[in-house]
Amino acid sequence: MSEVEAKYTEDSIRSLDWKDHIRLRPGMYIGKLGDGSSRDDGIYVLIKEVIDNAIDEYVMGFGRKIEVTVRDKMVTVRDYGRGIPLGKVVDCVSKINTGAKYDSAVFKKSVGLNGVGTKAVNALSAYFKVQSVRDGRTKVVEYNQGILLQEDKERTSDDQRGTLVSFKPDGELFGNYHFIYEYIEKMLWNYAYLNRGLSIWFNGNRLYSQNGLLDLLSANINGNGVLYPIIHLEENDFELALTHSEKQYGEEYYSFVNGQHTTQGGTHLAAFREAVVKTVREFYKKDFDPGDIRSGMIAAISIKVQEPVFESQTKTKLGSTHIEPGGQTIRNYILDIVKRNLDNYLHIHQDVSEALLKKILQSERERKELAGIKKLARESARKASLHNKKLRDCRVHYNSTHERRLESTLFITEGDSASGSITKSRDVNTQAVFSLKGKPLNCFGLTKKIVYENEEFNLLQTALNIEEDIANLRYNNIVIATDADVDGMHIRLLLLTFFLQFFPDLIKGGHLYILQTPLYRVRNRKKTNYCYSEDERVHAMAELGSNPEITRFKGLGEISPDEFKHFIGPNMRLDPVIHHKELSNRELLEFYMGKNTPDRQQFIIENLRVEVEV
Repeated sequence: MSEVEAKYTEDSIRSLDWKDHIRLRPGMYIGKLGDGSSRDDGIYVLIKEVIDNAIDEYVMGFGRKIEVTVRDKMVTVRDYGRGIPLGKVVDCVSKINTGAKYDSAVFKKSVGLNGVGTKAVNALSAYFKVQSVRDGRTKVVEYNQGILLQEDKERTSDDQRGTLVSFKPDGELFGNYHFIYEYIEKMLWNYAYLNRGLSIWFNGNRLYSQNGLLDLLSANINGNGVLYPIIHLEENDFELALTHSEKQYGEEYYSFVNGQHTTQGGTHLAAFREAVVKTVREFYKKDFDPGDIRSGMIAAISIKVQEPVFESQTKTKLGSTHIEPGGQTIRNYILDIVKRNLDNYLHIHQDVSEALLKKILQSERERKELAGIKKLARESARKASLHNKKLRDCRVHYNSTHERRLESTLFITEGDSASGSITKSRDVNTQAVFSLKGKPLNCFGLTKKIVYENEEFNLLQTALNIEEDIANLRYNNIVIATDADVDGMHIRLLLLTFFLQFFPDLIKGGHLYILQTPLYRVRNRKKTNYCYSEDERVHAMAELGSNPEITRFKGLGEISPDEFKHFIGPNMRLDPVIHHKELSNRELLEFYMGKNTPDRQQFIIENLRVEVEV
């Protein structure tokens, strides 16, 4: 008997307290932790869990306003619903599997069902406070890391009924995190679009929608040309907004279940994609290829399901097969609604049906023209993969079910020295490296044919696995890692052009980042500081005293593999590439990569170290 087997006794069996289990295994409840650079980092899931409860109150007909404030890492959410029953406030935020969501008569077709959300927020927060107001009385409780600090007695109150939750995510778990307000605002806008008539106030600004998914699609199209006005259909518990882009090649979807943004789709999205193909084929009486029908399609769908089953606690993918237990299947429900309504719309609006047919035929021609090129490109990519010239892959990928899938990262580097350092420093489980050879081609204004004819682009899209469908994306995080000089900035812009031109939904989905690497190393015999700006260098010199050794890193290749581990590990600094709504993709590309060469050169020189926003 081995020593390990001998030590396996009754004393080896542990029973964790509810809060300890959540803190020990936070990924089970909120996905990855993260520092806030990514929109799927845990700090945003914490906000969502609290807001979900407020939204459920509105859905049930209580309260028409929600106030959200984020200041100095403290989040406060105030709703004007019914308020938590005062005698159960403590249980609802600190006792697992306790809540009203189990009573479908009280919460029908709600988002939160498992009685876990606010408990996870409580356990993962350095400070957590909840106050409930109802029937002229109120109760307040406060926690630290899930431990009760103070429970006030019930008292009278003149405040409006409802619930107020304030929390500050725990730095012990999330590190030196930061909130990106654009991510929060995007999430709140989705709640507004899905709940017409609800006013959501974010840091004093009102978010409100009158037209639901029509407003959502209009906002996200953002001036990029469409073939026909948005089709907006509603029936019972299903809503649809749909159009086709003039220039976009791929498909773009915004899918929701009970107001929850299912970023990974699920059974409802699969049914919708099938329904569109079936309807269009029958309308035109032609057996079109599904890819030609959906090429350039932009759509938003929303469905309400009783007791939905999601594939994880973060609720990003619907697994339910039925609208309600024992009821109609989601597939048949959506097929019936889409076929009947979309077919009717196409018959009534002949201009739309003609524009759609033209788009399908154009896609068909382009697909056939590219068929031969694609075949050669795949063969080239296969040979390159065999010789392992470009990609140093990792073991865990985004399109898998592995618990670390959200950590999957592809670094895009330039040159052998930089890629070599990152390759030797990386986590081989979740981090892959793709090495460019020189500057990529400026693909502004070119057709997708160039992606297959250009070796660098062809191999890059093959590495990302996005040739046929972006849903097959192999890495959650795509990180551009270039030198902090003029040439490095130019390479960034060329890569941004590639993604904006051909795969804009990667940027809209929050998958693209710029890696921050230090400009300086300042050290003495006792301590080493890595500085990402001139201000940090000056501060480090003052901290370390007289005559510290100062090294200016001219390029990534000058950073040793041992040092690189500090910059691509848990404390990796990433600047998300965020697409703001002020400019369309076309206008952005025209400025960055068009014929305004002097303006662009000056921009590159003046913006080498700014946060990347497009």
